[in-house]
Amino acid sequence: MSKIRVLVVDDSALIRNLMKEIIDKTDDMETVGVASDPLVARELIRSLDPDVITLDIEMPKMDGLDFLERLMRLRPMPVVMVSTLTERGADATFRALELGAVDFVAKPKLGITQGMSDCATEIREKIRAAATSKQLRRRDLSAETTPLTPIASAKVLQPIRAGGSTLLARATRTAGTEKIIAIGASTGGTEAIKEVLCRLPADSPAVVITQHMPPGFTKSFAERLDALCKITVKEAEHGERVLPGHAYIAPGGRHLALGRSGANYVVEISDEAPVNRHRPSVDVLFSSVAMNAGANAIGVMLTGMGKDGAASMLELKNKGAFTIAQDESSCVVFGMPREAIAIGAVEETIGLTHIADRLVSKFAEAGGHVRV
Repeated sequence: MSKIRVLVVDDSALIRNLMKEIIDKTDDMETVGVASDPLVARELIRSLDPDVITLDIEMPKMDGLDFLERLMRLRPMPVVMVSTLTERGADATFRALELGAVDFVAKPKLGITQGMSDCATEIREKIRAAATSKQLRRRDLSAETTPLTPIASAKVLQPIRAGGSTLLARATRTAGTEKIIAIGASTGGTEAIKEVLCRLPADSPAVVITQHMPPGFTKSFAERLDALCKITVKEAEHGERVLPGHAYIAPGGRHLALGRSGANYVVEISDEAPVNRHRPSVDVLFSSVAMNAGANAIGVMLTGMGKDGAASMLELKNKGAFTIAQDESSCVVFGMPREAIAIGAVEETIGLTHIADRLVSKFAEAGGHVRV
């Protein structure tokens, strides 16, 4: 097989050299060129026609975002962003993903040489994912779909009176009937998650989410979604109650699990070892949802590389949960959904723009309710 041909664009000579070393030590990829700014990169793209570009966000002569926007308009191709671990860097990274970048790698703040070496495997995997991705799909979807208007109502919340307090429950109320949505995603997942959450109504059941992401980015990600969605979106905090109309995102670099306190769902955050080489891991989340919510849950597998979450999605299904996977045509990378489908863990495969509608209709069919 031919090697993945990579163009490295970064204003730091040290980063360029480290990236080149990481790439060239790998059998299936090679650095075909390096550029210190977007103007040089533009000429190298024309002459070298690389398969993947790694692109720094903050550069002289032309900002990385400006360059990316022009690139995606004039010559779309797979791009992996190289971002700084700052609030401004996080905001710029999510803007880059909106513009069509496949994924991003975070530059270490200190000890750059050792830090880059430590994340060499991650860099190579993200380049591989970019090389096989459908990075044009996001732009295609945005052109084909209507604006992200939320569904009017989930029509699953029916308040009743019990013991003098207002409850949202079944006619015969029992502990553990609260409904919940669990979502797992990786490469391409930030935009896919936005697509789903922005279409959910304000009275949606609670949503718990694991998106593979390093520390320093998830708070900004949650804040961006919260500004766009009818539901409240936040970075999950250990011990807080999981409430309807809210979405909880696993903090970068930490596992998110669903626990119980009496009849209530609660957030559990841990620093336990990576699972499937990931922390946060979708398997950790889905397994906890299978254990504590079972048939009251819906599991959703979105775009992503690898197999994290496949085995635990089967656990969800076996516990009576309904399971959905994003279809191949709308995925940036079909790896995680494909692995779940392959082991029989998925009941329905659905295009991204229809997932939120299916979630709402499924809960309405089940007649499920949640407590407040």
